[in-house]
Amino acid sequence: MTHKHVAAGTEKGSPRLSDRIAELEDELRNTKYNKRTQHHVGLVKAKLARLRERQQARSKPASEGFAVKKSGDATVILVGLPSVGKSTLLNALTNAQSKTAAYAFTTLSVIPGLLEYKHAKIQVLDVPGIVEGAASGSGRGREVLGVVRSSDLALLIMDVFHPEQVDVLRKELNNSGVRLDQQRPDVKIMPRPRGGITVSSTARLTMIDERTIKDVLSEFRLNNADVLIREDISVDQLIDVVEDRCIYMPSITVVTKIDLVDQKALANAGLIRPDLMVSGEKGTNIGVLKELIFSRLNLIRLYCKEIGKKPDLDVPMIMRRNSTIRSMCDRLHRDFAKRFRFARIWGRSAKFPGQKKGIEHVLADGDIVEIHTR
Repeated sequence: MTHKHVAAGTEKGSPRLSDRIAELEDELRNTKYNKRTQHHVGLVKAKLARLRERQQARSKPASEGFAVKKSGDATVILVGLPSVGKSTLLNALTNAQSKTAAYAFTTLSVIPGLLEYKHAKIQVLDVPGIVEGAASGSGRGREVLGVVRSSDLALLIMDVFHPEQVDVLRKELNNSGVRLDQQRPDVKIMPRPRGGITVSSTARLTMIDERTIKDVLSEFRLNNADVLIREDISVDQLIDVVEDRCIYMPSITVVTKIDLVDQKALANAGLIRPDLMVSGEKGTNIGVLKELIFSRLNLIRLYCKEIGKKPDLDVPMIMRRNSTIRSMCDRLHRDFAKRFRFARIWGRSAKFPGQKKGIEHVLADGDIVEIHTR
């Protein structure tokens, strides 16, 4: 396509960055994906990823009010379009007093609140509503999405009148590099000074071939590397690994304002299969939501026991699931791991009370841990 106009700040005759991105997006939409087009689609996606990366690099830094210091055991962010009831939900979950009103864009900065549940201190953030195109900068979207990237769990909020908004939220988060409810692909790319690209895989690849892998890497100026793939991946996942800027986090889909509609409307909202329907105003299902937040954050409670004394069961240490005795030692004192001899465990991860375990033993929720040092 030839562009007759010349935008300010671009070279004569070359399209603006946003125009080129739009062209490639149109090309993707109009290309039917099949085995024959797989390679072409992969290259287009790689070009798009590089252009979006350049576009984001040119974006303005976050404005005042969007820098939030993380606190507590985990951070949860409420993400939704304007006027879906995020502020009311924040007030129902925490001790925050976020301003609420029956019109859009009430929240103009990040409002933090503290959810205390099962002895865990969970920071909950209410941010301005995002709009379609947020990942490209619309409506201060990049600033909001930047806060999302630093969180541990995303609550996708939509009101009962517009449950279809969940697709907009997922699209904008995905375009900003947030991968919801996914794990980082098991792919290793090891650059080397020469020798070209060598691809080896321990899994059967059904969505991408070696030619596409090499050409995608070439698009990112990677011409010499060893690539080891341990699972069946798509070209999008390969691009994510190459760019190495994606954030992987769990999410909870929540429909709000269920006190304002009848059962038929609730059934329609249920078609998107949310995790939970709530009313922040009436407190409906707020307790269930707190439990779901605790669960999705993979938090566990561990109890410390001094040698020869009873354990302190009033104040647990909050850790993440699959934490080891080593990570517990690191939280308690920097010298504990160096001086560690063994630990005695009472609880679900022990076969019998007081079982001896080594420093790499994985702990379970409710375990009582007695650490012995040199």
